[in-house]
Amino acid sequence: MPKAEIIKRPIDHISDNLKKSAWSAILESLITMILGILLIAWPDIVIKVVAYVVGIFLIVKGAYQIINYFIIKGQNDFFNNSLLAGVISALIGLTLLLIGEEIANVFRIVIGVWMIYESLVRINTSIKLHAANISTWKYTLIFALMMLVLGVFVTFYNGAVLTLIGWMMILAGLIGILGDIMFIQHVNNIIETLNKRMKTEQ
Repeated sequence: MPKAEIIKRPIDHISDNLKKSAWSAILESLITMILGILLIAWPDIVIKVVAYVVGIFLIVKGAYQIINYFIIKGQNDFFNNSLLAGVISALIGLTLLLIGEEIANVFRIVIGVWMIYESLVRINTSIKLHAANISTWKYTLIFALMMLVLGVFVTFYNGAVLTLIGWMMILAGLIGILGDIMFIQHVNNIIETLNKRMKTEQ
């Protein structure tokens, strides 16, 4: 994004966008935790219902992110992954709807890949926090790496049963929530740092 565009945008507007994006990420993590709990309690029933519910949710979410990307043109520097996230979300959602009853065979891989993607987004955020001299970038990175490990485990460990995957989803959701809450707490510092940097470079 051109630096001139960042300078022109009202600081409060940027802050609101960052917070909205972070709260959206927290909601996703919360949904992940809830699905994990349900998967532990009723694995056989939940696995089929989740396929359709999550599939529709991801398609709607993906469409929204794709449209949102072209509206804001990637202006939000800390959460500028809308296009990629939207495409991946929509494709995963469509896959879930198409495979239907056979979801149990690929559920582990789908969840694992999604966890890996979410961890990579958070790693990217931690790098930007570090560039903005926000001290909590280390914790964000640690949480992201933990989620990445969980995602890799779920994706590639063939012996992972549904109950274990449920626990992994709960843990990944908790890690995501903690990381995003820390980000929200430092949004004002991030905006202030970016504002000072832009003024210095003028």
